[in-house]
Order: sequence, then C-alpha cells, then structure tokens
Amino acid sequence: MTQDKLKTSVEKLLKLDHLDTLKSQIKTIPYDKTPTQKHYIDQIKHALGLTRAKHYLKRLLDTFLKPKCKDYNDINLHAWQDYTDIQTDSLWLFDKRDQSGEHHAGYWGNFVPQIPNQLLKRYTKKGDWVLDPFCGSGTTLIEAEKLNRNAFGIELNSDMVTKTNTLCERLSSKNTCFHGDNTNINYNTLTKQLGIKQVQFVIFHPPYWDIIAYSDKQNDHSNAKHLDHFLEMLKKTCINACSILEPGRFCALIISDKYQDSQWLPLGFFAMQSFQETGLQLKSIVVKNFNKTKGKQNQEALWRYRALQGGYYVFKHEYIFIFQKP
Repeated sequence: MTQDKLKTSVEKLLKLDHLDTLKSQIKTIPYDKTPTQKHYIDQIKHALGLTRAKHYLKRLLDTFLKPKCKDYNDINLHAWQDYTDIQTDSLWLFDKRDQSGEHHAGYWGNFVPQIPNQLLKRYTKKGDWVLDPFCGSGTTLIEAEKLNRNAFGIELNSDMVTKTNTLCERLSSKNTCFHGDNTNINYNTLTKQLGIKQVQFVIFHPPYWDIIAYSDKQNDHSNAKHLDHFLEMLKKTCINACSILEPGRFCALIISDKYQDSQWLPLGFFAMQSFQETGLQLKSIVVKNFNKTKGKQNQEALWRYRALQGGYYVFKHEYIFIFQKP
C-alpha cells in the first residue's frame, strides 16, 4: 500500500456526510491487514457516530503520514500494534539460538543474536552508530548490518579481530573490529578515523569473570585476579566507552552470576552497581533464559546431580541491564 493511495482514499471518505455511506465505503481503503490498520478499520465499522468514525479515519491517516517516534528509535508509536516482534517484557524466552545468515555458535561465550537484535530495534535508529567493546566473533556487527545500523567493535584477541573483519568483508559490510584493550583504547582516535564524533548505543558483553578463560593476557577481563579487580576493569571499560556515547542515549550490559566457594556470587548485580557508579541511570533489568551452554554441553545429568547434591539451582538465565546516559 502506498501512502498516496491511502491519503486519497481516506480524504474521499472524510468528505462524506452520512455514517452509513462512510461505513459502506470502508472497503475502498487500501488495506494491508496490519494490526494497526485492522484496529482502526474495526473502530470505524463499529462507530456510533459520524464524528467518531472520522476521528479514526484521521488516526489511520496520521499513522502513516505523521509517524510518532522517540528520538532514539524508529518505532512509530502511532502504529505500536504492528511491532509484534519487539519485546517489551522483562523476561525474554527464546526457544533456540538464531543461526540464520552468518551467525554461528562456534565461539565460546558469544551471546544469541536475538539480544543485539532486540536492543538495536528498541534503542537505535537506522544510520546510528553502535559500539561493542567486547566484539568477539562479531554478533553485534552482523545484527547492526541487518538492521541498517553502523557498528564497530573492540577485541583483545588479534586472531578473533581478523576472523570478524573477514566476516564483515564477506558480508560487504563497512562495520569493523579494532584490535585493542577496551579499558584504555583511545576512542577519539577511532571516531576520527570513522568520521564520527559520538556513538548512539553501546552494548557490553564481557566475560563472566573467570568462567571461561579467553586468553592468557593479563589485561583480559577473564583473567582478573579477584572480584574487585574484575569490577575495576569493567568500570574502566564502561567509562572509556561511554565517553563517546551521546548524552541521552542508551547502553546495555549482558552478564550472568557465577558459583564460587560453594556460594552463589551475584556477579551481575555487582557489575550493575559498577556501571551505576559511573553516573549511568538504570532503566531496566531483563532476565533472559538459556537452555544450553557450550561449557555444559551433554552434561545435563551431571549438573542436575551436582545441584541436588550441593543445594543450589543450575543457572538458566543471564541479565541484560539497560542504562541511559544523562
């Protein structure tokens, strides 16, 4: 359906003087049967007065000709019923990992593509710039390309940088990954190189401390000597990355908890507090399920036994903390 055809059809109906005539002509409206269109068409059909029917006709027209969007995304709030693919609840349940296109689960610890997909739809607009300081295998860069966002990442592992950039080249994507330490890399130099001044979203997916050792480098977050050391490194990463985050825009931290010394260590909430200490405002806490991890692959029975024996529950979730920069 084109906007011109819709506009012409609705304007003709708005000139009618009788409710029954208007209702009988509803079928002349170009109708794609989206939830929003269906809602307004139904309201017009059931309207008890001509003024009310024309009110919904105007609302239908405004949905397409006068979109209502926030400054930080492309979601048209006049057509909010159409966004059935976007999560708005704080519990995210995904049956399985999206492995479409170039996505794969071969890199330990990479998050499911649905996470950056959801976050970019909610908190960015087409053409915005996204930063991933823990770029890894490039999941964020792939999703940003699919959604017409620009993105760049930072990765400590030089071999991974090469693989990720090779992937971006294969996708004919301008999104790229830089080699460096995200705690002290000079973002101003990188933004000048990219021809930008700021980014509009930052997505942090750090190692969950020492659960998986990603390298033998001392400046690798997964090799932090103790909890405070890990949180200190994470805080530095946050401050450095958010120095180029546009005020009023958002960032997200994806992290889980861990077991240590026969106790549940609330790593996620310690990390959340570290981010809050930088001045970021906490907007939401999302809990996302996961059914299988590479570290527990084919070990469900063993972990069930350990849970029964040790008095704890097996992790089946991780957190997505969403912050806004004042």
